[in-house]
Amino acid sequence: MAHDTGTSRPVTIQDGALALAGEPARLYGGAVHYWRLEREKWDGILESVRRMGFTMISIYIPWEVHEIEKGRFDFGEINPSNDIDAFLTLCEEKGFKVIVRPGPQINSELTWFGYPKRILADERLLAKSGRGSKVILTQVPKPIPALNYASDAFFDETALWYDAICAILAKHAYPQGGIVAAQVDNEMAYFFGVNAYIADYSPESVEAYRRFVVDKYGDLQSVNAAYSRDYADIADVEPPRRFAATDKAEIPWYADWAEYREEYLVTAMDRLAGMMRQRGLGGIALFHNYPHPLGPGGAASGFTTPFNLMRLEEKLDFTGFDIYSRKELFSHVKTVASYVVGTSRYPYIPEFIAGVWPWYLNPGDWHDEEFVTKAALMQGIKGFSRYMLVERDRWLDSPVRRDGRERPEKVAMFGNVNAMLERGEFHRFRRDADVLLLANREYDRLEATSVLVSFPGDFLETPSGFSEYAGALTVSEATLGFAEPVQLAKGTWFGAFTEALAATGAGTVLSDTDLRPDRWGGRKVVVLATLEYLDARVQRALVDFARKGGSVLIGPKVPELDSLMRPCTILSDALGDDAAEAGVRTSRLGAGSITVVGDLASVPTAVARVLRTAGVHEVATNDARLDVAVHSDPHDPSARLVFVANPTAEPVDAEVSLGVDLKEVHEIWDDRDVEPSGPVIAERVPPYSIHVYRCTVTA
Repeated sequence: MAHDTGTSRPVTIQDGALALAGEPARLYGGAVHYWRLEREKWDGILESVRRMGFTMISIYIPWEVHEIEKGRFDFGEINPSNDIDAFLTLCEEKGFKVIVRPGPQINSELTWFGYPKRILADERLLAKSGRGSKVILTQVPKPIPALNYASDAFFDETALWYDAICAILAKHAYPQGGIVAAQVDNEMAYFFGVNAYIADYSPESVEAYRRFVVDKYGDLQSVNAAYSRDYADIADVEPPRRFAATDKAEIPWYADWAEYREEYLVTAMDRLAGMMRQRGLGGIALFHNYPHPLGPGGAASGFTTPFNLMRLEEKLDFTGFDIYSRKELFSHVKTVASYVVGTSRYPYIPEFIAGVWPWYLNPGDWHDEEFVTKAALMQGIKGFSRYMLVERDRWLDSPVRRDGRERPEKVAMFGNVNAMLERGEFHRFRRDADVLLLANREYDRLEATSVLVSFPGDFLETPSGFSEYAGALTVSEATLGFAEPVQLAKGTWFGAFTEALAATGAGTVLSDTDLRPDRWGGRKVVVLATLEYLDARVQRALVDFARKGGSVLIGPKVPELDSLMRPCTILSDALGDDAAEAGVRTSRLGAGSITVVGDLASVPTAVARVLRTAGVHEVATNDARLDVAVHSDPHDPSARLVFVANPTAEPVDAEVSLGVDLKEVHEIWDDRDVEPSGPVIAERVPPYSIHVYRCTVTA
């Protein structure tokens, strides 16, 4: 059942913001680890954080640190720095809102990822590989086994920890205290073993997979029909352990394993969230942070499965992706942030780079962090937590050192970010985006399960270019009876649509085909790469969107099959026999249209034509290297925020036209006025920099 986010709760999500008693709150904060700091330093460190303009403190609470032995905990009685109750009280006294992150997993560069060592030594609690062995996370400083989140015994152990910590946290929950949100677990991704065949094949997980399959199809007879099998008993149904498909009829079996792996994570987070609510945290927001889905440092791959943000938000209040990046990876930051903005009910970055772990290659410096911050805000991110605001063991280059000394250049930069957000009244604005670009989750599932190399799951960059995420280097080239490998072609077409949309200057956000069609409302154009097959639900949603007045752009194929490889002609029937024109054909449906582009060379022309016909607002620039995003105030039609990004190593003499006359322009990062020329802002934009303009336009 979907979790209630109604206004009866003290903390809710409303209109894209976290609301306290119905009033939007601005959560710009960062991580401070009380248990890693000398207690006498707490006060001075929090004062440094407050002077930078942060309004929220994010707190990891490690089971590993607090547990003395099973069922016994130290909350300051032995180590004064473990007094979480006192630290929460101090945060409240200083006016901070608080987000707590009690795990059970917290990572946090701890040797045991936040678990007591005894948990990792318990064979009952361990995830299993397809061969029945332990699944190992090859992390620094020591490899650890992955845990089995389908095991009742694991949740029984976690209950002991939650009994102890939630009793303290509930006393500080809003409105009695400052805690407004709690994170459920941390970066749940099979312990970075996202390769489809690494985990989890524990008996409990395989049994859950079987239940999932039967629930999806209704009965064993329907499972047999979907898989072209003849199972006599549900116990005979086994998940795939490697990719060996030769025909399209086998795709449903593999795709369901990928979908189950998404559901495994959703089910586990839902169960943990229920335990937290039962222990007094039902009135605050509960959320989760998936690790960012393109791989550490921006490795290219499909970016949906096994992370299903929409399904998880049926259970939790919101879900975000973490961002650790540098200035050269603008497209990576843009993709991740845009996906969160286009998908989540509250676009929040749970971990946003501030300093770095020691084994991150080429992390950049504070200039990178400034650029990455503006790049994410540019997409429409409305809240974030800096990780970390204060240094500690296994973390470097934060604005505040663990002894309380400040790094002036970082303190100034982060302070200016917070000042800019207030000066520009950023909370009032919403990203203009007439276009919704959807990733095809079905095809991403095929890509994930057609991987041929099980690269070890970890979070270290690798010079080889291999990643735990599926990609062109590791995926099968089997056509499975189609004209070309869907699992590879889908990325080519998604990339072509992405580049063509960027060239138009149209406001575009990302999501994927699991986004409910009612969330497509408000967009003028939906774009989706389609090949020979497409789920009937999605086919029907595209047709309905067009009939209600929207414009749909698909290609290169009009699907004739559904996700079970059965004939499904919902789209082709709606399109009729319209002839193709130069690789592009458009069919009118009701008040809208569907356009099919059949070859890559025609994509730019097709995109431009569809956007022009749909009346999409496009921002004009004099240089293709520039990237521009416009934000509007729903309550003031004359107000705009305009981000102009130069994500290159060369300066650009930019001319940006909004298409409407500008009365006033103020660059809010540097706090200076700019003289516009009619609808044009003309300024030099230095390398790897982003200008942020608060504009007043003529009505």
